Amino acid sequence: TMYDPETLPFDGGVFGIPDTFTPFRNKVEKICEIGAPLDCPKDEYLSLPKNVMSTGSALGSLLSGVNDANNKCSLKYMPTLFDLGYNAEDIESVSSVDSRTALPVNYRGGETFALQRVKDYIWDKDLLKVYFDTRNGMIGSDYSTKFAPWLALGNVSPRYIARECRRYEEQRVQNKSTYWVVFELLWRDYFKFFAKKHGDKMFYLTGTIGKQRASGRKWGMDRKKIQAWQDGMTGFPLVDANMRELAATGFMSNRGRQNVASFLTIDLNIDWRYGGEYFEETLLDYDVHSNWGNWCSAAGMTGGRLNRFNIVKQSKDYDFGGEYVRLWCPELKNVPDKYVHSPWEMSDEMMEECGVKIGHGRDYPSPIVDPRATPKAVANDNSRGGG
Repeated sequence: TMYDPETLPFDGGVFGIPDTFTPFRNKVEKICEIGAPLDCPKDEYLSLPKNVMSTGSALGSLLSGVNDANNKCSLKYMPTLFDLGYNAEDIESVSSVDSRTALPVNYRGGETFALQRVKDYIWDKDLLKVYFDTRNGMIGSDYSTKFAPWLALGNVSPRYIARECRRYEEQRVQNKSTYWVVFELLWRDYFKFFAKKHGDKMFYLTGTIGKQRASGRKWGMDRKKIQAWQDGMTGFPLVDANMRELAATGFMSNRGRQNVASFLTIDLNIDWRYGGEYFEETLLDYDVHSNWGNWCSAAGMTGGRLNRFNIVKQSKDYDFGGEYVRLWCPELKNVPDKYVHSPWEMSDEMMEECGVKIGHGRDYPSPIVDPRATPKAVANDNSRGGG
């Protein structure tokens, strides 16, 4: 975390933090200091004890590869995907990177690439100063930092990133964008502390608010709708494009995550944990605290407001010309801009002109729920919708 949990200015420390982000943010930013990155451990601290690796030690023999014809138990051996239980089909499916991915070119795991990405984004490309203006993009590697996969795996420290942002402010420019990257890291901190406070309640259907407060919400479980959502075949182009990107690349923009979560939990009224579980399976930047905290929140199960995203409006706001939708839903490539986010509105004659047929069992599906209907969760709740 950026902030040391021992320094949190709440009675009870982590267990006293507010259940909504804004009061947490206001108090922490006002009182606390971001911690300094820890020094790299010295080599002697990373080695196994000498008595473990001694020749006479059974464990030492095992780890050194002695009496192992294939040397597969040695600390020097890197297991293959076959060793880890994947079959040939699994391996073939990940042998190449989809050219449409939003992740950095030739990305790979590890600290070396993580540090290079931080340097590249902040210093070499000088993109930190425009982050706030570009962060809601959906195409390309540079509309956002893309630090998340390496943060999730511990390849880079949030404190290191925060320090680089401060250094950038001192040497180049300080503006809303330079602050906003640190602000996003504070959200990451918050969900880690939130998870510590609430424990496994984050995985309950009723979330952290409990059965009594959540009693008015009746969840559905339509497996066909869940599958359509996962496959990117809901009939709502923005949702489908994002879900297809996730399946193909293991990544999805923050804007996309908010929309597909709102759609599953509110428009479809599906048990939100199916969404959390699917993201856990597919995201390269999966982080247990942020993933489940965000899904629990999207479902309205953390005590905050239930915020429904109007999918068509969001599509027009953030993919006005339909470039992103056409990238991931090529069936719609010839659909005019006016209809690319609501293709069900086209007449049969217009579909014929565009070379696409909309409907069940056709080129692209009809919406699996009525786009004009108000979801029950919204109708029964004092919620903010239409965003």
